[in-house]
Amino acid sequence: MTRNEETTDDAYTEGNATAFAPKVAGYVTQLNVDDNMFVHKGDLLLRIDPRDYIATRDQARAALGLARAQLSSAQVDLEVARVRAPANQAQAQAQLQQAKANQVQAERDYKRQHSVDPRATTQTSIDQANAQMLSANAAVSNADAQVKIASLVQQTIQAVEDTVKQRDAQVRQAEANLEQAEVNLSYTNLTAPTDGTITRRNVDLGTFLQPGQQVFYIVQPEVWVTANFKETQLADIHPGEPVSISVDAYPSLNLRGHVDSIQQGSGARFSAFPAENATGNFVKIVRRVPVKIIIDHGLAPRQTLPLGLSVEPTVTVTPQ
Repeated sequence: MTRNEETTDDAYTEGNATAFAPKVAGYVTQLNVDDNMFVHKGDLLLRIDPRDYIATRDQARAALGLARAQLSSAQVDLEVARVRAPANQAQAQAQLQQAKANQVQAERDYKRQHSVDPRATTQTSIDQANAQMLSANAAVSNADAQVKIASLVQQTIQAVEDTVKQRDAQVRQAEANLEQAEVNLSYTNLTAPTDGTITRRNVDLGTFLQPGQQVFYIVQPEVWVTANFKETQLADIHPGEPVSISVDAYPSLNLRGHVDSIQQGSGARFSAFPAENATGNFVKIVRRVPVKIIIDHGLAPRQTLPLGLSVEPTVTVTPQ
C-alpha cells in the first residue's frame, strides 16, 4: 500500500435480500423453487390451494348481483313514486270535492224531507234522507283523511329515495367485497418480485402457510461492498474515488469499483446498544465508519458474489 491508498480488511459484500412471505393462508399445492435457484421477475414460485378463495370470490360475486338487482328495483319504485304520488294527491282532492258536493245535496234532501208536511211524505223517504246525510258526512270525512295522506308526497318520495341510497351503498360494499375476494385469490399465486437467487428455503409441498410467514429469501444480483474504515482514514476518502477489491474466497478475481458514499455515523453509533461514555472510566477506541463501494468491473455477466464474503478494498485517494 502506498501513501495515496487506504485499505481495510474489515469489509464484506452486501446486497438486497428480500424476505418472501405469503399474504394469505393455505396449503402449498405447487412449489417451483429449490435452494440457490435463480429466478426471474414474474416467475411463479409457489401456489397456495385456491379453492376456499374461489368459493369466497363466487359468493361475493353472487352478493353483488343480488345487491344490484335490489338497487334496480328500488330505482323503479322511486320513479313510480314520483309519478304516482302527485296523481294520488290530485285524485284524493277530486274525491273530496265530489264527497262535499254529495254532502250538500244530501243536506238539501234532508232539510226538504223535514220541512214538508208529514202527510205529504213517507217515513221511508225521511229515513232514506237521514241515511244519505250520514253517508255523505262519512264520505267527506274519509275523503278528507285520504287528502291528508296523499299530501305527504314529499315524505313518500324521500322515503323511497332513502331506500335507493341504502341499496346503492350495499352495491358499493358488495363491489368492495368482490374486489377484496379477487385480490385474495390472486395472492394464492406467489410470483418473484425481482430477479434473484432463492436462499434459506423453508417450505415444502403440503406446508400450511400463514400470512406473513417467511418462506425464503430472494437475493438480488446487485452486490456492493461495505468497508469499515477507521475514522483516521476518512480524511482523504471521498465519493467517486477508484477502488481495487480482492476477495478472499476468489483470489483470482480482480474487481474494480468506486466509493459511492460514506455513512453519516460510526457503526457503534447505530448499534443496538450504543456505548455510554458519560460515566465510569473512559478508554478511547478508534471508531470505524461504513463506506459503501460499488463494484464496476471484474465480474463476468450474470456472475454474482454471495453476501457476507470477506473482501479487502484499497481506495486510491487524492490528498486534500
